[in-house]
Amino acid sequence: MQRESERKIFRLVRRVLKKPEAERSVDEAAVLLLHKETVEELCKRQVRRNVLKRKQDEVFDDAEELKSKVRQLAVAVKQAKHLVVYTGAGISTAASIPDYRGPNGVWTQLQKGQTVSSSDLSKAEPTLTHMCIKMLHKEDLVKHVVSQNCDGLHLRSDLPRQALSELHGNMFIEVCTSCSPVREYVRLFDVTERTSLHRHGTGRRCSHCGGELRDTIVHFGERGTLEQPLNWKGAAEAAKMADVILCLGSSLKVLKKYACLWAMNRPASKRPKLYIVNLQWTPKDDLAVLKIHGKCDDVMSLLMDELNIQIPAYDRAKDPIFSLATPLQPEEVDSCTREVIAPPNGQEDSTAVQGGWFGRGYGKGRKKKKAA
Repeated sequence: MQRESERKIFRLVRRVLKKPEAERSVDEAAVLLLHKETVEELCKRQVRRNVLKRKQDEVFDDAEELKSKVRQLAVAVKQAKHLVVYTGAGISTAASIPDYRGPNGVWTQLQKGQTVSSSDLSKAEPTLTHMCIKMLHKEDLVKHVVSQNCDGLHLRSDLPRQALSELHGNMFIEVCTSCSPVREYVRLFDVTERTSLHRHGTGRRCSHCGGELRDTIVHFGERGTLEQPLNWKGAAEAAKMADVILCLGSSLKVLKKYACLWAMNRPASKRPKLYIVNLQWTPKDDLAVLKIHGKCDDVMSLLMDELNIQIPAYDRAKDPIFSLATPLQPEEVDSCTREVIAPPNGQEDSTAVQGGWFGRGYGKGRKKKKAA
């Protein structure tokens, strides 16, 4: 009865607060005076909602400010002795792959109860940003890339695998954990068709030992243990040596939890200098030397101009995935309905398919949280 009474008071006070002060009656003003604590609590809640909304808003620097910031970034890139790049879904949106927390992101749509639009990931190609990063590594300006993305576009941009850590897996790679060392199978299609949270079997078998193959995706609530393609060892070593970290297209809400990537055990003056390129707020903004509000492709294009480095175009004929891929066994041909990445002269089916990991485990995670 007490809780119901409190709820009624909250509803009454909330209704009064929604009215402009000039339109409130004497009785309504008296209600606010009588329930000051409730008024304060509702005002605090509204402030929190407003702050959260501002954090979700996308902000764009104007053209001149963007150029000025990119010039500062170019100086940092030139002077860096060990530059490490952290990438998120924002670098792949130009390839028509949705991000997670943007206005049309996967999590944003799911939170609103909307269905996630289908994305034909087999047709996605490395973006300008992917090619810039590959080139910066080739020029020895970037030492290592740590990516949250599962889309395999860093690999397809021809970034060397030893310079890449795909912390959340790669949609084109399945592995046999029964073999020692773990045996890897790179495919020309999305291997996550049958997989989801805590269910990683792809339905195919290892051609060497007959063990069940599994995908490499690390879902929310899971801990990745595979050596490759996650390459946590490479990521941790790169972060330890880094004097500059450049974050591209990531909300950093997940990456911030990986303590080994941020050298937080060191005094602030001895940590890597942090540069962030993202349209939305990130939890690391206050620690950044520079925050650039711009699209990754726009920022990287300006950066390459400043560095006087030509941006190579993606060439499907030179995509390393074709040389790395293991063809299916004759009996496995029907084990996949996902569209296959076709070579330049291959026939391509126009049927749109959705990436297998999008939103997987999200609903389960939220249900568990509510039940707690």
